[in-house]
Amino acid sequence: MSRGGTPRDEWYADGLQFECTCCGACCTGVPGFVLFTPGEAEAMAAKLGIPVETFMERYTHETPEGQSLREHLTHEGYDCVFLDRETLPGKAVCSLYEARPLQCRTFPWWPEHLKHPRDWQRLSRTCEGIGRGDIVPIEAIRIQRDAHQGDRGARGG
Repeated sequence: MSRGGTPRDEWYADGLQFECTCCGACCTGVPGFVLFTPGEAEAMAAKLGIPVETFMERYTHETPEGQSLREHLTHEGYDCVFLDRETLPGKAVCSLYEARPLQCRTFPWWPEHLKHPRDWQRLSRTCEGIGRGDIVPIEAIRIQRDAHQGDRGARGG
């Protein structure tokens, strides 16, 4: 622990500036995984008004990491199947926003982005919300970071 009781590895003790700009960069790019729990699958299916089985068949696929949302190739990269670039011109929004998985809800506060200032800086190259808006206090960052870490641990990832 450093003076004041903050772990030394929390270089962001004074908080970090972040504001989502709805650019969609976090939901596109190289192929990846958007993992979710069975409960999250139920919530997403309910949001779509379809049975869970139909949701799983239409919108997910098996990966080495577990069940993931599908992606499709666009001019921006591999977009999440639920990334909507049409509803709000110039913006990219999640069509399942209220029911999106924890992996999505905790971005950008993933442990791998918070290990070192250079990791946060690296993320800023693709996420234009880094360095914008209000300072997010460390307490709020910890909640999101730890929720994401706990979720990955529960999945074995």
